[in-house]
Amino acid sequence: MIDTHCHINFDAYDEDRENVLRRAADAGVNRIINPAVDVDTSRAIVSLMQAHDGLYGALGIHPNSSADFHESMLDEIASLADHPKLVAIGEIGLDYYWDRSPKDVQIAAFEAQLALAARLGLPVIIHNRDASDDVIAILETWARDLPAPLRQRPGVMHSFSAPESIAERALASGFYLGFTGPITYKNADLLRRIAARVPLDRLLVETDGPYLTPTPHRGKRNEPAYIPLIVQRLAGLHVISSAAMARATTENAERLFGLNSQPHSV
Repeated sequence: MIDTHCHINFDAYDEDRENVLRRAADAGVNRIINPAVDVDTSRAIVSLMQAHDGLYGALGIHPNSSADFHESMLDEIASLADHPKLVAIGEIGLDYYWDRSPKDVQIAAFEAQLALAARLGLPVIIHNRDASDDVIAILETWARDLPAPLRQRPGVMHSFSAPESIAERALASGFYLGFTGPITYKNADLLRRIAARVPLDRLLVETDGPYLTPTPHRGKRNEPAYIPLIVQRLAGLHVISSAAMARATTENAERLFGLNSQPHSV
């Protein structure tokens, strides 16, 4: 299995990161994608993934880190993106819930990074919080103009939580949808209904660790070893075995992020 979104570089894992990775491997999670939130974490992720075969990176500036965005930041991100284990630009997008960056600055940073992803031929990892209409409108415009290879795998709507109409538009533009711990929560019937309707070849599983811990561990730090809980819940929604769902989501992640020829052990 592949955890397609875990901030394994965050301080929450500093005391026991090696044990976290060992537990992930024991649970069958042998590859992890670590997205950045700013230029500093982009650098840190490059260093961290060099120490672990099954750890991959995504580079980018999170909308909540975009208040001081300027185009020169993209030069460093582009230079780091030469590394063969950097598989996406992300996480990028819009966040209108927190008041940490003006909307116009967020949009400028988002569009600039989408342009960079297109130039580098990399898919994107999309953050969306309370900004669905703007996010999907920008993505639809961007995806239409992509070269054919990237148009088939433009990216993922990370930790999907938007209305069903947004899911439909994202899928129509070629995007995958990633599901995290909330798919297991008691009050998440609407989210489960959406997940049940996503085609099997467009589903991804993620922790967003250290956040969004699935039931029955909710309230504790999240970690990649809990991915099987999300796989199991999705399997039930699609009325297939957990093994079949694990196989499908792994193949989807390999296809989206070009992982087929990459190492398979954290």
